[in-house]
Amino acid sequence: MGPGHPERPDRLRAIEAALGSEKFKRLEHLIAPFPPREALCRAHPESYLDALEQASPREGLAALDADTAMNPKTLEAAQYAAGGGVAAVDAVMSGGADTAFVAVRPPGHHAGVATPMGFCFLNNIAIAARHAQATRGAERVAIVDFDVHHGNGTQEIFWADKSVLFCSTHQAPFYPGTGGRNETGEFNTVVNAPLFSGASGDAFQEAFADRILPRVNDFAPDLILISAGFDGHRRDPLGGLLLDERDFSEVTKRLLDIADRRCHGRVVSFLEGGYDLEALAASAAAHVEALMGA
Repeated sequence: MGPGHPERPDRLRAIEAALGSEKFKRLEHLIAPFPPREALCRAHPESYLDALEQASPREGLAALDADTAMNPKTLEAAQYAAGGGVAAVDAVMSGGADTAFVAVRPPGHHAGVATPMGFCFLNNIAIAARHAQATRGAERVAIVDFDVHHGNGTQEIFWADKSVLFCSTHQAPFYPGTGGRNETGEFNTVVNAPLFSGASGDAFQEAFADRILPRVNDFAPDLILISAGFDGHRRDPLGGLLLDERDFSEVTKRLLDIADRRCHGRVVSFLEGGYDLEALAASAAAHVEALMGA
């Protein structure tokens, strides 16, 4: 997105290096496929996809908002990122994998029905949830977002959908300004647990234990999807929470416990934020290790 931008290719390089260590040798690494357009259209209208194509520059950068820009390859990358989520859902719902981590960029949880923002163009996790419902028989899907920023786009897409539970912990007040406890959706299937700047790992774990995990368990989903943003780490330059990799590992294990009881262990996680490379690598590794049941 331009020189000095925090959402940069080194993010994936750092994660790839961390997942190349010996303890991850049994991981199966797959390349994200290009998705069918119909998969994208389950979360976004055709007109929005057309608008993104028209906004894509032939050279240089095209700014869509103050911090979200496209280069000539951005849209293609966003489409492959969405395709990675579709493929991961297929693998987990078919029994080919127990869990999956979709390490892709650009991220997706700020992308609304027809609005790019916050480094996001296509809502990868929403596309995957719709795909699971349309093609894999998942009647109820739970989405849990622990990025430091509220997943406003995901909330918008599923606001009036009683078949999808959206739960989020995030720093507030903070970008993008949404995610209040009073935002509960048309069918009470939105759960927000905002945290103040400077909140510790204990406050994060308490928010999960008190507000999110009971709702996910009671919802009895057929599939759990995670928006795994690691920018709540104490080292991250964009956030103000005081989490570390152990916090991400712990909540992942708790979600897996629910998945084992409710949906045959089926969990797919999607990379969202995380901009300090050292913290991102350590946090993603801890998260994936938990997903592996290690």
